[in-house]
Amino acid sequence: MSQVLSFNRPLPERYSLDAYKKHFAEFQEFQARAFHSQPINALVKARARFVDEVLLQLWQYCDLSKDKSISLLAVGGYGRGELHPYSDIDLLLLVERRPDSQQQEAIARFITLLWDLRLEVGHSVRTLKETLSLGKEDITIATNLLEMRLLTGNKTLFAELQNATMNESFWNSQAFFQAKRHEQQQRHAQYHGTAYNLEPNLKANPGGLRDIQTIGWVAKKHFNTRTMRELVAYQYLTEDEYQELMECEAYLWQMRFALHLDAGRNENRILFDYQPAAAERLGFGADGKASVERMMKRFFRTVQRVSELNEMLLQYFEGSILNSQQKLKITQLDDYFELHGHLIKASDNAVFAKRDNLLRLFWHIANNSNITGVHSTTIRLIRQVRRRLMGDLQDYEACRQLFLSLMRHPRGMDKAITLMHRYGILAAYLPQWRNIEGQMQFDLFHAYTVDEHTHRLLKNLYKYSLPEHDSEFPLCSDIVRKMEKPELLYLAGIFHDIAKGRGGDHSELGAMDAREFAKLHKLSDFDSKLIAWLVDNHLLMSVTAQRRDIHDPQVVAEFAEKVRDETRLNYLYCLTLADIRATNDNLWNDWKGSLLRELFLATQKAFRRGLEKPMDLRDLIRENQAEALPLLIKQSFIESEIQQLWSRIKADYFARYSPKQIVWHTEHILRHKDPNEPLVLVSKAPIKGGTQVFVYTRDQAGLFARMVAALDSKKVNIYDAQIMTNKDGFAMDTFVILEQNGEAVTSPSRQQSIKKALEQFIAGKPDLSRQKPRLSRQMRQFSVPPKVVFLPGNTKHRTMLEIAALDTPGLLCDLGQVFQQCGVNIHAAKITTIGERAEDFFLISNAADDALTAEQQSELKRSLIAQLSQQTEG
Repeated sequence: MSQVLSFNRPLPERYSLDAYKKHFAEFQEFQARAFHSQPINALVKARARFVDEVLLQLWQYCDLSKDKSISLLAVGGYGRGELHPYSDIDLLLLVERRPDSQQQEAIARFITLLWDLRLEVGHSVRTLKETLSLGKEDITIATNLLEMRLLTGNKTLFAELQNATMNESFWNSQAFFQAKRHEQQQRHAQYHGTAYNLEPNLKANPGGLRDIQTIGWVAKKHFNTRTMRELVAYQYLTEDEYQELMECEAYLWQMRFALHLDAGRNENRILFDYQPAAAERLGFGADGKASVERMMKRFFRTVQRVSELNEMLLQYFEGSILNSQQKLKITQLDDYFELHGHLIKASDNAVFAKRDNLLRLFWHIANNSNITGVHSTTIRLIRQVRRRLMGDLQDYEACRQLFLSLMRHPRGMDKAITLMHRYGILAAYLPQWRNIEGQMQFDLFHAYTVDEHTHRLLKNLYKYSLPEHDSEFPLCSDIVRKMEKPELLYLAGIFHDIAKGRGGDHSELGAMDAREFAKLHKLSDFDSKLIAWLVDNHLLMSVTAQRRDIHDPQVVAEFAEKVRDETRLNYLYCLTLADIRATNDNLWNDWKGSLLRELFLATQKAFRRGLEKPMDLRDLIRENQAEALPLLIKQSFIESEIQQLWSRIKADYFARYSPKQIVWHTEHILRHKDPNEPLVLVSKAPIKGGTQVFVYTRDQAGLFARMVAALDSKKVNIYDAQIMTNKDGFAMDTFVILEQNGEAVTSPSRQQSIKKALEQFIAGKPDLSRQKPRLSRQMRQFSVPPKVVFLPGNTKHRTMLEIAALDTPGLLCDLGQVFQQCGVNIHAAKITTIGERAEDFFLISNAADDALTAEQQSELKRSLIAQLSQQTEG
């Protein structure tokens, strides 16, 4: 007998809350010690028996054992005899008739005792008629009753309920199956159809414990079985599949048990807070991020296996329970495959002995839009042959030809690539893909594992070719339709992150993999170089757009020089947009889209003008002024007063703003009566995807810190800042802001509130030494060592500064105060947040309006590091 089953300390002879709590604590400690030495199944079953004993003793203590008209039933997971440390204890108190006052008092006392012990109890008191009536209406109640277990009480009443729930008039197999399948589809939709999330729910996510339980529930209802093993006898599971399902369940149970112990509550989400401790408890080591990545990689591979088995078995049930296959039209596709309704099916069990048929299957799915999925018998064949594969599918010439045909097929990136990924054929084809399956990215920027992120990127690329998405990606749609070889874009997408987790620069390593792939698949030298270049430079455009001043012609010229031609620009733009949008659903916004589009168009214009003759900055200034001037004169402004104002403004201003913005600023400045009061403008409609805030006021010490503090107080995110001081000492500063959800600020009342806050903060009314908001739960799990780097700039009188740090609340305000203390002027700021990491760029000068000396740089760096370190510790 195993150690975990030998916890035989007797329950307290008499009820005492403290004694019972101590008894529970001792059992909890006992199970925590036994976690490493006992099978998880024994731990879970032992806890259920332990709770049984407590409930039976308390039932007697409350004199309920004397009442022969009531049954105490365990339902749900507790009914299966499975309890994790803080699982809900679901009870049904089945009564012959509605309880009288004496019974109600005894039941209330019993439940109160359980609550006093801090047990998570869910209970109901119902007659047989009420139970059956509610069960017919609610699939959740009906499911719980499938797993009921008599703890004590009236056996006859329990037997009547058992017999009634097995009757077809309660829930027949067909209705029950359809309801559970619909329930699962709704649950999956809540998690966007994937478990590959940052903090997945191991119970509810696709491929989680609920998916295993759904198989069991449907089987229990249809076959009247009690265990999953019985499905082997009914030939719905092979012995190997049963063992695999139990192995997956055991691992998910281990994770859940560990989470409960570490969280001290019923926690099923694998939160950042508990990942390191859970990884250590599960034996993955104590080396932080690396341990977590190993644990999560196994988790993601486990849920993938469960999802595959769940899909296959529910499809089998559908054929048996709904008899749907009898009505299906069968169409022969070729010598190897046929269409059963809308599912593709192998003609016989030996089809995949010819290995290229594993690729031909998916070619048919791409080629025939009527195919919606793979038949369950064929899924089973894929699983069997996948285990027997020797080497990689790409080793076969016929497979290589079919793979390229898929890449070139107009619908290859539709259902075909998704199902190749789901059934492990992409991993069987590309050995590098196996390395990124379930590869977690431990940050707040990437919401998915590497393989799932890449899959989503490919789906985004495919959308460019679909007319229904023209309005969503107009520029990309236009570019892709004109591409001679869109398959090169898909191949670059497949390889762009394929080297992650190997160590080294994943872009360089991925480019090497792409070149090897191109050589093996006999692609042309040009195509090979283009794919490898895209993989090696897939971050170039996003980094340039989000971290550099793309309105600076020199920045555009440097970017264009790296890209070299318009063909590469087209491919890179489409790949970059798809990559960012596949990283995290919550991080994309119109402002990022606007930045990328502007950089694309500016670079395209540079190529078409000829890089040796880029537009001169003075030409751009004259052009913008010439376009803005007549628009202002139309508004009855006198040209001389316009020119007088413009003469006080530095020339850079007219290069950085569009004629429309110049008109907007100028007209309000000319109408602004009191120069001692700040002028604050908030764009009513989004400009380039963001809300622009323009401030015109006398320059003062700490102005930047006050303005960002004002915006911070209104809970908006700053994405860009242009800080400029005129020749007459007036500041003309512009901020691009977005709401927390990434949308522009469109509410008039909200815009007015922001305007008022800026006016008050500029006037110095609020105290900037306010108490900082606490870091969020997720952010507390990350550490970003502060980094302060001075970069070579394009202007000899300015210094470019890069700051990387944890994105803590009030970060910009604190940086602004440090700049003020060190006598540093800010001229431009580029604010980038990548998950938990803030990467901000500043163009600065010293008090003499010149570049910082080496000594001044050293002093500023010391002050910034000190502030950032203090912020992280706080």
